[in-house]
Amino acid sequence: MGWSTHHPTGLIHYSPQHCYRGYTLSTNTRGSNYADLIDMEGRMCHRWHSDEGIGYAHLLPYGNLLIRTAPPTDAGGAEKIGGSSAAILELDWDGNVVWEYRNPMVHHDYERLPNGNTLVLLFENLSPEITARIKGGAPGDSDPESMFGDTVQEIAPDGSIVYEWKAWEHLDPEEDAICPLEDRVEWTHGNSLKITPEGDLIVSYRRISTVGIVDKASGNFRWKWGRGEISHPHHPTYLGNGNILLFDNGFHRPLGTYSRVVEVNPATSEIVWEYRGQPAISFYSQATSSAERLPNGNTLICEGTPGRIFEVTANREVVWEYINPFFTQGQPQASGAPGEYINSLFRSHRYGPEFSAFKGRDLDPARYANLNRLYARAR
Repeated sequence: MGWSTHHPTGLIHYSPQHCYRGYTLSTNTRGSNYADLIDMEGRMCHRWHSDEGIGYAHLLPYGNLLIRTAPPTDAGGAEKIGGSSAAILELDWDGNVVWEYRNPMVHHDYERLPNGNTLVLLFENLSPEITARIKGGAPGDSDPESMFGDTVQEIAPDGSIVYEWKAWEHLDPEEDAICPLEDRVEWTHGNSLKITPEGDLIVSYRRISTVGIVDKASGNFRWKWGRGEISHPHHPTYLGNGNILLFDNGFHRPLGTYSRVVEVNPATSEIVWEYRGQPAISFYSQATSSAERLPNGNTLICEGTPGRIFEVTANREVVWEYINPFFTQGQPQASGAPGEYINSLFRSHRYGPEFSAFKGRDLDPARYANLNRLYARAR
């Protein structure tokens, strides 16, 4: 989407008869201490706060919020990588911490499992030997002797590790080469961690343009796809029909810059549905972003970089559109100058009014009347 100082923010389109009604949760990618729940009219209905920052959040069925905090002060260089966080926290409805997992190598994504354990995604230093074998990337004078790789761990409520999977043990340093336009600080840059109904892992690796399903028991890829088809993807999720929905960012796409959302059949690796902007460049996010299939068959899309959330029908009609009105200061520039003020989002999620987390909760937007008026005037 185009950028303009005169572009409206907040709710800019709503076709009630075609939407999946509910509440949308979003968080800014950087510099925010809040997670916001808005209704279909774009009004804030609930807000969570954390002094440690909130880089991403999603709701648990009993009403608590699982969040990823701001980056740590020092993680051996990992703190400078997008998606880095100091901890995973569970907040109750009022923002009190009821569970925490602190590890400066935590990044991007996590998943609460049915058994009460939590899957987490972690950076880990690769050996110099493995680093030397990895192909691709743009060599630089400051290339590290040891790149960062990605590890998945399952953490019990007491913080103990009950499962571990190391991505680099199941990837090929030559076949799974880094995009030639990226640096060599890290190999894969995992940015999503989900599960199938059988409990297998769904993973996404931005730098090697690959998504896949990993057999949790054996650690082997059951399905691995994307190279030459997608470019720097995010947020693959499992659909009820067995397909995988994902956000194809299109960053460094060789034949044109645009994003799209695609639904892929893992049995055939064929794309069976996709959404693009018209014209294609009107829909583009070089980083972050998400897509989730809603119960009525529509798709909720978060175009992360420009802070846009919108809902499309199966026929690709935009029926709800919202521009994040909350701006925060982004990452400092390489020159040392302060970061720009941005409204970028990591992901968004829509929850129906019957979602169990909302039972007995006050979601009256009148409680946030002052904030709602403030951002309505800013449009």
